[in-house]
Amino acid sequence: MKKYQIILTGLVCAATFANAQRLSLDSVIARVAANPGLRAYDAKMSAQDAYATGAKSLDAPKISAGQYQTPYQLNPNGGSFMIQAEQMFTNTGKLRAKEDYMKGLSKVTAEDKNYLKNQLIAQAKQYYYERVVIEKKLALLQNTKSLLEYMLKDANIRLTYGKEKLSNIYKAKAELYQLDNALEQLNNDISQKNIMLNTLMNRDKQTAFTVDTNVAVKNYETTVTDTASLASTRSDIKGISRNIDLQQLNAQMEYSKRKPDFGLQAAHMISYGGFPNQYVLMASVTIPIVPWASKEYKANLKGIRYEVEELQQKKMDMLNQAAGQLAGLRIDMESKKRQLKNYNQNIIPALQNGYKTALLAYDQNTGDLPSVLNGIKDLQTARMEALDRLQELLTLQVAYEKENERY
Repeated sequence: MKKYQIILTGLVCAATFANAQRLSLDSVIARVAANPGLRAYDAKMSAQDAYATGAKSLDAPKISAGQYQTPYQLNPNGGSFMIQAEQMFTNTGKLRAKEDYMKGLSKVTAEDKNYLKNQLIAQAKQYYYERVVIEKKLALLQNTKSLLEYMLKDANIRLTYGKEKLSNIYKAKAELYQLDNALEQLNNDISQKNIMLNTLMNRDKQTAFTVDTNVAVKNYETTVTDTASLASTRSDIKGISRNIDLQQLNAQMEYSKRKPDFGLQAAHMISYGGFPNQYVLMASVTIPIVPWASKEYKANLKGIRYEVEELQQKKMDMLNQAAGQLAGLRIDMESKKRQLKNYNQNIIPALQNGYKTALLAYDQNTGDLPSVLNGIKDLQTARMEALDRLQELLTLQVAYEKENERY
């Protein structure tokens, strides 16, 4: 009963994916742009740009009204009723520096978005390639299952003529049942990868789709790492450069604090007791260069210089780490390719010949069923290990493209 349930589950999964949409890797990568995490950065950049539009605003004017130098009498014959207006005019140099700084914030956020996009695309590639390899393993196990079913059918015929042992038939059945479990696990893995990819694409998590199993293995092991190109392509390193630019704009904003601000004050006084009306008209200017006022922006400028130095050292460290990581990945990819080549050119052909020899001997009644089953199992194991090496190679390829930020 359990066997039939597994078979039914496999048939349902197969029917579901047979009618599903086919998505190439490029299509999946293009749909990652709909991820909510990336849209959140778009909203943040829009907010920062909106804040920058108000950077040149002046302080609100102040209007006041009330008694001025009026004696405490119900009917005063001295003093006046005064209406006053004041306005401070911030230095235009300060306003420009503040606007430039606020405009620079969204540029840093843009690189943060690109960094997250690179991470999400790398995840999508990894899940996609894992799904592709699972499909290849599924086809391999289904082929092995067909072989076992054929051998079991042939063995049952031989059993009726006394040319086969019952224990060998049970061994073949056990191998077949184990394959059912392996197939069930692979079908489950396919469903899991679909959910992960749909999550990255911000689609309904249960939407079924098929993948293109023709994957391209790149020859990155022959490339040379160029730190200049890394600095110009990697968003995290460009993000540090944008932060350095932002700190320089911050320094300009702090330095602009030494510039004076201006103010204007006007007042009209309606005098009591028949005295003539009076007015006040005064201009004011701040003096930010006095020692007790300049201490703050001088300290800030000194701190900003240290922060820029920190960012520059961090940038150099990231370039150094990236170059080392890429060098290690190239060596690892070259090794995995040699292993994969050895499987395809030597190990698998040798095991195929061993299986064919055992099968020929069994057909000629000079061999036994366990030898054929072992040959099938060894060949399947080698092919599965070759697919594991392919998966490892594709994982290294994704890591290399992630380090280089290649979409």
